[in-house]
Amino acid sequence: MARKIIHNLINIFYMRIREAVIRNSMPIVIGLLVLLSSCTVPVIATGTGTAAAPIDVHDDSTAAGDLTVAGSGVSSSDLALRAESDAYAQTDARASDTNATSEGAYEQSVPEKGDPYFEAVASDGSWISYENPRDEYRSPYQGDGSAKICVALYNENGEPIVGETVPNTTVTIPTGDAIGWHSSADPITVQLPLTEHYDRPLDADQFGTSEDLPQGDGYLDSHCYEFHGLSEDATVDYGEAQVDGEYANRIDVVGYIQHEHSAWDSDIDPLVEAEPYEEAGGGWTYRADGSHGQVVVVLQLDSSKEQESGDDIRDGNGSAGDADTEDETTDMTDETENDSAGESNATNGGMVEEANRANATNEAANNSTEAPNGADNAAVNEENTVDAEAESDTNREDDEMPGFGLLIALLTFSIIILTRRRR
Repeated sequence: MARKIIHNLINIFYMRIREAVIRNSMPIVIGLLVLLSSCTVPVIATGTGTAAAPIDVHDDSTAAGDLTVAGSGVSSSDLALRAESDAYAQTDARASDTNATSEGAYEQSVPEKGDPYFEAVASDGSWISYENPRDEYRSPYQGDGSAKICVALYNENGEPIVGETVPNTTVTIPTGDAIGWHSSADPITVQLPLTEHYDRPLDADQFGTSEDLPQGDGYLDSHCYEFHGLSEDATVDYGEAQVDGEYANRIDVVGYIQHEHSAWDSDIDPLVEAEPYEEAGGGWTYRADGSHGQVVVVLQLDSSKEQESGDDIRDGNGSAGDADTEDETTDMTDETENDSAGESNATNGGMVEEANRANATNEAANNSTEAPNGADNAAVNEENTVDAEAESDTNREDDEMPGFGLLIALLTFSIIILTRRRR
């Protein structure tokens, strides 16, 4: 069919040349030649019976640009973007795991004036006090000396918690004779979680700042024991904190923050300011102008440590479950993640392989100005039927169109006729 069309075009062209020669219309001849030359540029067969756009073998954008994977409709740049997106998603997932905590923050606002647990505030705004059910007075009363010993527990992000994920665990603080009369002293034993053992789990706002308060940030953060009625020259001693129980190894004793003889300074970071026991002091002695002293034992969860007893494992919300079940679930999750990762890698590998084949195909096309792709398609599609191969050969013949050789021949023929005409 293509050959018949070409022959018809040649005949029509010859007749036009002849008429132009007769009429001595040289501009028409030139115009026809230009028109013919614009219609006879080389084309590359696509293997589907239609001609593709010309390919410039010197155009770098074709070789290094956006190539389409054969049979998929997906470009190589899309594949690269997908791979990059997957990499970012995996990075984000790892970052989320890093920021995860084993127990969420416990938030409880401080009591305001009029609340039963609001106690007093200094007239000069130097301190504020809240009612504490663990606040006791010595009998007989010996003086204005007072003491305060607290425990502050934080999660991995430095947020106050009450120990819901570390049940059956205790924190013990030895105390000296000066405060041994307190019903909860000698020693002080704090049971976790605080919410299951105490009516008032947290009672003090020891750290942070707020524009509306002389001390603290407006949220309770410590579990304290208070002592009043001590002589004004007494010495208060305390020993090193000891963590025992089922989850003892998941709790780190960060250190101690001790302050005496003046108002407590809450504008500090407890996890930074906490000191070893020896440096903190282990106690204080009152003096005439300083009859108050206190210490906070700073603790922090460390979920990276394995527990000594695997009977009970709790999630970040404090819900308990069987350790074996949790382990099995974790193993299944890991296996699923590994399978998913393998499938993802296989998919990405297949997409990359398709992209490589597309690059090779396009590179082969760029290396030839005339590409009889019917033969190439037949080579690639070895599993096609004999009819498909015959159709491919037919397409190859149909897609072959005359190039500049025909144009030169026609131009030469026209010049000869014009020359003879003028003679």
